[in-house]
Amino acid sequence: MAVEDSTAPHGVKLTIEDYPFAHPCYGCHNAVSAPAFANDGLLIYDAIKQWATSYVNHYYPQAHLVEFDKELQAWWNEIRTVGHGDKKDEPWWPQLKTQDDLIGIVSTIMWVSSGHHSAVNFGQYDFAGYFPNRPTMARLKMPNEDPTDEEWQSFIKGTLDFNNSNYSSLAVNMAASSLNFKNSHWQSQLLTYWPPMNPD
Repeated sequence: MAVEDSTAPHGVKLTIEDYPFAHPCYGCHNAVSAPAFANDGLLIYDAIKQWATSYVNHYYPQAHLVEFDKELQAWWNEIRTVGHGDKKDEPWWPQLKTQDDLIGIVSTIMWVSSGHHSAVNFGQYDFAGYFPNRPTMARLKMPNEDPTDEEWQSFIKGTLDFNNSNYSSLAVNMAASSLNFKNSHWQSQLLTYWPPMNPD
């Protein structure tokens, strides 16, 4: 998590210092060292914000152009009231009146849909690998907090699909979760298995 800090290099400061850590590499016997995500994330977010700043200031050189752009205001209104209808009345939604407002909004959208999504997506196998957490098809209502053994067994059987969709889902989740770790392993091993072709 980060908080705004005008004295920090990227305008935000991590609340907990990041550190490098190792992840298991599915299908290999060694742990793969992964770079610290939050520090790298700040660099990516900063690059996104710089690009957004340049773009927004080019197309909206004055604040009133942002505030009175009907199409832009309708887009932002739809995001807040339709896309997030359950949170439409929350006080924390930013206003869209200036270039800085727009830069913050589009930078956040680009960050969440790119770098942040990529980082949080890789750990999904640990959760989704257990089918009751994320069944491919739920044929029964979720049991209450304290189901009987019979209710629980019925629910478990109702989440299992024996047409191989569970197995396909499991394979996709496992592949997506381990992709970034495998990439670093594959990159280091690539030349061992497929040496570069000699152009001579």
